[in-house]
Amino acid sequence: MSTIINVIIALLVFSAIIFFHELGHFLLAKKNGIYVNEFAIGMGPAFFSFQKKETKYSIRAIPMGGFCAMLGEDEAVEDEHSFSAKSVWARLSVVVAGPVFNFILAFLLALILIGVCGYDAPKVGVFSENSPAKEAGVEEGDIITEFNGHRIYNFREILVYMQFEQSGDEITLRVDRNGNELEYSFTPEKTENGYKMGIASAGYEKGNALDVVKYSALELRYQVKTVFLSLKYLFTGKVGIKNMSGPVGIVSMMSDTINQAKESAGGDAGIAVINIVINMINFAVLLSANLGVMNLLPFPALDGGKTLLLLVEGIFRKKLPIEKEAAINMVGFMLLIGLMVIVMFQDVIKIIH
Repeated sequence: MSTIINVIIALLVFSAIIFFHELGHFLLAKKNGIYVNEFAIGMGPAFFSFQKKETKYSIRAIPMGGFCAMLGEDEAVEDEHSFSAKSVWARLSVVVAGPVFNFILAFLLALILIGVCGYDAPKVGVFSENSPAKEAGVEEGDIITEFNGHRIYNFREILVYMQFEQSGDEITLRVDRNGNELEYSFTPEKTENGYKMGIASAGYEKGNALDVVKYSALELRYQVKTVFLSLKYLFTGKVGIKNMSGPVGIVSMMSDTINQAKESAGGDAGIAVINIVINMINFAVLLSANLGVMNLLPFPALDGGKTLLLLVEGIFRKKLPIEKEAAINMVGFMLLIGLMVIVMFQDVIKIIH
């Protein structure tokens, strides 16, 4: 029963993120006078719907995904309220609104998360025994500002680089020590779990209202940057497709996180609820930022692919026939479905094992 409740919570979070994405498309479509035929949350058959003016609002049976179906989106329609009849810049605003709303949601949730928990300062805490960083001269309380030339704003960025970019090569850290910029180079220690610098974070810090806004923006930056780094590692072969997770894998991870939040509460129901809420907000920040970035990739069927075609149309003032655009998007959609099936199969295998 507990697992079912966990899955329901995870699906509700997932659906809320999709809702906000589609809400962006919906609001900008309405703003530009485009008729929305249906605004749906979920996929499959509708189990609840109602009609208001030209739009059907529905909740569908499978709580994954959603859509905002606009008049004339995939076919030429002779109507002033159709998507195809609007200017290229009006259509562009509607297309990019979904990912933009995901970034807005991620930022707003980060405000709550950082306001409650504090921010992940890149400050050096304790050192492990025989720490290479300590032996090189790094000291407790130093603020790490650069890792191998990469600007650092929170400690997790360092962990990402350590996980994917290090193979025993020398590391260069630039630190701020009481206003003085210092630089240290050293070779990480090889352990059973990979290469280590021998540094632990000093933990989360709380600041004033301006700090919360600043570090919420930096949290969004971190999540977006992590997606691009993951794509870079995927295309360069440092990680494989087996490391990817789809909706099934994400829901499974969220369920595991809920269980861990309950265990860490030590039987206190109130603390358990707080832990679950904080962890789900953290997941929502990650997923919303990921959805925003992935949808902006210039791939057919994604918002980024449509954006690319609209930018080409705006620059060269020549519109691609809507039938060809629909065909391109269909091919892209089928490729995405194929990838999702592969990833979902991998997720199921991981859960079974």
